[in-house]
Amino acid sequence: MTAETFKIRPAVLQDAATLVKLYSYYVEQTAITFEYTVPSIAEFKKRMLKISRRYPYLVALVNQKIVGYAYLSAFHPRAAYGWSAEISIYLDPKTRHQGIGSRLYAELEKIARAQNILNLNACISFSETQTAHLPLTSVYFHKKMGYVQTAHFHQCGYKFSTWYDMIWMEKMLAAHTIPAPSFHKFPEISTAFYTEPNTTDC
Repeated sequence: MTAETFKIRPAVLQDAATLVKLYSYYVEQTAITFEYTVPSIAEFKKRMLKISRRYPYLVALVNQKIVGYAYLSAFHPRAAYGWSAEISIYLDPKTRHQGIGSRLYAELEKIARAQNILNLNACISFSETQTAHLPLTSVYFHKKMGYVQTAHFHQCGYKFSTWYDMIWMEKMLAAHTIPAPSFHKFPEISTAFYTEPNTTDC
């Protein structure tokens, strides 16, 4: 993959139909998400808008075709958690193991640092052994990206007639100073990274 064929940009609402189609694979064929029903395009747009008011929501393109997306979202709604964010990623299955996920994560981490987010947290469905609906690649990917496991909840998700565990992995991005640094919403700093409009501009 050359630099000319690969691009990362903020998602826009016009991407929603493509992203829903991509996400539907994970809903219908995997336990990577515990969601049972593919959201409508309208519902997906609502999710995009809610997230992008505060956090980056990015798409990756190869030859101008969206092949994956990733975003940050609130780790918890209460104010004291404001310096932590959850990180999520979904790739076209045909484009795995090409470095796209690593590049999306690196971009999100760069933005998170500019926002003064200190902790990134990943919620990952887990099984002790690989199943037909759950490969173990997500854990290995996060370890490669510098995340460490911090929590393990057992048999808390039921999908495809199987009980799955859920683990949390985290990565610290910066020192936890007192007083805490000021949090910056992504739309406030997005022009430092991109000239294209953010989702909220649609």
